[in-house]
Amino acid sequence: MPELPEVETICNGLNAMLPASRVLNHIVFHRKDLRFPLPVEHADWLHDAHLHSLTRRGKYLLFEWNNKTGECGFLINHLGMTGSWRRLAETEPVGKHDHVCLHWTTGEVFAYRDPRRFGSLQWSTTADGISALAEMGPEPLEKSWTSTVLHRSLEKRSGAIKQVLLDQKCVAGLGNIYVCEALFRAGIAPDQPASSLTPADCTVLYRTIRAVLRKAIKAGGSTISDFVQTGGGTGYFQHDFRVYGREGEPCSTCGTAIQKMTIAGRGTWWCPVCQPAS
Repeated sequence: MPELPEVETICNGLNAMLPASRVLNHIVFHRKDLRFPLPVEHADWLHDAHLHSLTRRGKYLLFEWNNKTGECGFLINHLGMTGSWRRLAETEPVGKHDHVCLHWTTGEVFAYRDPRRFGSLQWSTTADGISALAEMGPEPLEKSWTSTVLHRSLEKRSGAIKQVLLDQKCVAGLGNIYVCEALFRAGIAPDQPASSLTPADCTVLYRTIRAVLRKAIKAGGSTISDFVQTGGGTGYFQHDFRVYGREGEPCSTCGTAIQKMTIAGRGTWWCPVCQPAS
């Protein structure tokens, strides 16, 4: 947490709020590290740099910069469990958990807040310059990702389908919430071996993954603990959960009690009737 829909929501929110010029006056690091050391040595490089683009890759935000000499660089942000971005109100002081601040030439300040400090902000000269991105699988909402691509990525994997879908090398951005919800809607048991899924199964799963992600993005993501949008609002997709976190409650389709198991150390919710074992 957060997963693809939450990161996409934050990315869209930031892009809508950024100053038109997108020129950074300076960056301030209020500590030396989060999950990893912060790139404090690049503060001078970023002085008067232009933000060329802000995009999402998997669960990461990619800030692409061009500095005064035309060089390109990336700040790659993972939000961890409690990371978020917010625009400070005029004269608002930097908060205790505002660890990195972007000061724009307009006078606006955007702060990266992370109370538990499990997030990261890393520097790279390329968009895939950290290993997690270099090894990342396809984006599930891109046209190039098809049911055929999904089937090929599963046919040699003997692990449980839930575990395989959580592997970012298989497909980017999926996490526990949306894998549970997609498998339920596809009628696939979470512990079914990935290699046992047929092309027809993969077609259904492919469609449900994309449908769940699109619906979650439209709802602004899911807020079940700490997630907040860029403007401070919460997501609403948690109100559409069919199985996630609903152990013992009746299935919305058949009325059977939702069950919970553990797969790869992760809580996994499912309906034994709607998702029968293969």
